[in-house]
Amino acid sequence: QVQLVESGGGLVQAGGSLRLSCAASGSTSSINTMGWYRQPPGNQRELVAFITSGGGGSTNYADSVKGRFTISRDNTKNTVYLQMNSLKPEDTAVYYCNALTVVGGYVHDHWGQGTQVTVSS
Repeated sequence: QVQLVESGGGLVQAGGSLRLSCAASGSTSSINTMGWYRQPPGNQRELVAFITSGGGGSTNYADSVKGRFTISRDNTKNTVYLQMNSLKPEDTAVYYCNALTVVGGYVHDHWGQGTQVTVSS
């Protein structure tokens, strides 16, 4: 099992920045990919960005955040970060950390409890 704990959310004005952190514990050696999703009020959860394990880590971003958000990971701390710059009111959402583990050929999803990000105009 993998446990994920997010931190770093809060209230910020449009144009500001926040950095989210997600610390993983438990069976971290089985983690393949880590990422961030968000769920805006009244909408479905959507992918924000993910980063693969190994080497430098390949990254992928939703079009809506490209050029503004940066995902990174520190494997020594089992932590993934999301640096969010030039925030917009439409970035307001609950942000969830996600980890994919592969055990015995099966892929498992793990989720954090979520952290609220509110961007005021």
